[in-house]
Amino acid sequence: MSETREVNQDQVALWNEASGRTWVEMQQVLDRMLAPFEVPLLDAAFPGQGGQVLDIGCGAGATTLAMAQRLGASGRCVGADISEPLLTAAKARAAAEGINTAMFVQADAQTHAFDPHSFDAVISRFGVMFFDDSEAAFKNIRRAVRPGGKLAFVAWRSPAQNPFMTTAKRAAEPLLTNMPAPDPNAPGQFAFADGDRVRRILEASGWSDITLERLDVEGTADEAELLAYVTKLGPVGLALREMNDETLRARVTEVVHAAFRPYIKNGVARFGMATWRVTATSKQ
Repeated sequence: MSETREVNQDQVALWNEASGRTWVEMQQVLDRMLAPFEVPLLDAAFPGQGGQVLDIGCGAGATTLAMAQRLGASGRCVGADISEPLLTAAKARAAAEGINTAMFVQADAQTHAFDPHSFDAVISRFGVMFFDDSEAAFKNIRRAVRPGGKLAFVAWRSPAQNPFMTTAKRAAEPLLTNMPAPDPNAPGQFAFADGDRVRRILEASGWSDITLERLDVEGTADEAELLAYVTKLGPVGLALREMNDETLRARVTEVVHAAFRPYIKNGVARFGMATWRVTATSKQ
């Protein structure tokens, strides 16, 4: 049995089917929204020119390509993701931009047999909150890093601190009565909201010098892009994709679009994004 069928089965199915294809479709919008995190993330883990870096949950490759360019011609950044559609997009971007020091592998970082001690650093932009067993995942990731190597990732803080990110779900819930109740510790967007839990996971999996910093940034999106984004991604996007009732679909879309109007001024949406920037060191 393959590694991706043994664990994280729900995530594998999700990201290799509709959600993966939708993220590819929305790639440029998402990259612009999440661009403010690129420099803080790369700064926290950059090992110097010629370094070897692993990017977990690399998606369509934005952070992998950015790190590869920083590392220079003698460096290498390897992006790992479970989603074939996203990796196909990432490889196409690398080829189009002529970045041959960025490489991509379809792999579940919880179980993949990375070469031991082959990386100087590990980064992730919102890619580490989806493991069935986070402790096992971070142990496996640590084995791929040389002793003393750096880990840096960005993860969302709580839903209450990110009202923009939950606006669609809150607006649609009265109409979509079968939406699942959130489990704060289940794999998903806000699984690492509890900073103490994050610290416990990293300590138990062999990381030291753990720091969690609040990283709050402003995101922007054009109005048309925003209204497409909020009805295609997340739990509401998933519900709409599976919906056969066209009248209900239109009503949900109308209600969700209305809920985002307060964020929009002069054709541009502005919103806060509250995250943790987490860093740690692989124990000697």
